[in-house]
Amino acid sequence: MKKNISRLLLLTFLFVCIFQSVCLGAETTATHKNFLWKVRSDTNTVYLLGSVHFMKEDIYPLNRKIEEAFEKSEYLVVEANVNDVANIGVEKLIESAFYTGNDTLEKHVSAETYELVKKEFEGLGFPIWIINRQKPWFLALSASSLEIMKQGYDPNYGLDMHFLNKASGKKKIKELESVDYQISLLSGFSESEQEAFLRYTLKELQSAETEVNNVIRAWKNGDERGMEAITKKAFQENGTIASVYEKLIYERNRTMASKVEEYLQTGETHFVVVGAAHLIGSRGILELLRMRGYTVTQL
Repeated sequence: MKKNISRLLLLTFLFVCIFQSVCLGAETTATHKNFLWKVRSDTNTVYLLGSVHFMKEDIYPLNRKIEEAFEKSEYLVVEANVNDVANIGVEKLIESAFYTGNDTLEKHVSAETYELVKKEFEGLGFPIWIINRQKPWFLALSASSLEIMKQGYDPNYGLDMHFLNKASGKKKIKELESVDYQISLLSGFSESEQEAFLRYTLKELQSAETEVNNVIRAWKNGDERGMEAITKKAFQENGTIASVYEKLIYERNRTMASKVEEYLQTGETHFVVVGAAHLIGSRGILELLRMRGYTVTQL
């Protein structure tokens, strides 16, 4: 039970990093490449695979270039290892995600937001007393995961889980972050940020199927520009969550790029699986590494 609850939270959060950063209507162009890059220093190689954390079974088998890059690597690196049960703090999750005592969601959001929550979740068959115990950031993740799984997408088929399962007992595994860090990040949003995040999530649920299809299409085509166009359009039209996006994506990009740079100074090849939204754009990991003088090639 502990493992299942923690894994669902983390996988949902990881998906939010790409799902919450996309919007309806962006078209993509096939590039016939993978969402996979090889980064070279003078002495070493790191492979960076952009991940979508909820997938369908029919995405497999993956392109041979992706699997070959994994096989060549001594290390698998993921944002957080959800298979490492010992390092997943369920108590911290419960404390961070749920109100205690007489405290409720209704006391922390506007009447308009609360009515929107009731409308969306009661339509899914959830009693309001359960919804009222969840904090806005966690409720946003719950809404996203429910909608995406309703469409047939499953975190167990996500790219992170695919490679974690393949690496088990065969490769060394590293984390870019940790479960505790990611829980602290989300629960650390201000109340206004949490409410904006929740409102944005609920309003986007109606177009979720189209949004996800656009993302999957861009991923399959290795379409970096298409993925970036989806992201830019979303946040140009939703400025109220700009500070959330800054913390969810850009601040983490800088830290992750520094970690990748550390791997490039070792003598061991690393295969890094990270949310696709972290790779793209002028402030993405790929561009940060190019600016530091590394050779970045799409495969």
